[in-house]
Amino acid sequence: MPKTNNKPFVIGVAGGSGSGKSTVTRQVLASIGPEMASVVYQDDYYCDQTHLSPEERVKTNYDHPDAFDWPLMVQHMQALRRGEAIDMPTYDFVKHNRAPTTVVVNPAPVIVIEGLFALFDPDLRKMMSLKIFVDTAADVRFIRRLQRDITERGRSTESVIAQYLETVRPMHKQFIEPTKRHAHVILPHGANDPAVDIITTKVKTLIQDLERG
Repeated sequence: MPKTNNKPFVIGVAGGSGSGKSTVTRQVLASIGPEMASVVYQDDYYCDQTHLSPEERVKTNYDHPDAFDWPLMVQHMQALRRGEAIDMPTYDFVKHNRAPTTVVVNPAPVIVIEGLFALFDPDLRKMMSLKIFVDTAADVRFIRRLQRDITERGRSTESVIAQYLETVRPMHKQFIEPTKRHAHVILPHGANDPAVDIITTKVKTLIQDLERG
């Protein structure tokens, strides 16, 4: 497996569903170059549910921390920090189960962990050099989630609204919102350009320092 010598600069990007996490991640990658960074998507670390029927899978609370395979995610991040490539799982949101295919993620000077609960697990937080929470108004997040789930995940409007009221909103208040206190940087109003510019400038400076060192 490919290896690198220096410990990577690990960035955690957390926030509610539809907050703009992916936009922040894309902007960071664009600023430093995709060859300098790799991304670990927490959405792909939902637990394998092959043992459950399709009807049972629908009932899973996907907005609860227990829905994720934390040991595998921690194991993979430890491997990337050692300079080893990983086989990241992929998740099929239509079938509500882990897909049979994996994606090779190579080590890089910068590793971004993106997800609802990116700042939730203490073992993951210990590996992070920069912790970001993307803070966006609830109505904006809901509209974005509604559009995404209908167009990308084959959901009906009714099912998205029901899930939001039953699990997304209460789980956000109980588990996601409190992780804001772990953040080094809180981005108000989502992925606003001035704040992201400051972050990407800092990351580029740190990478230059690592290369010189």
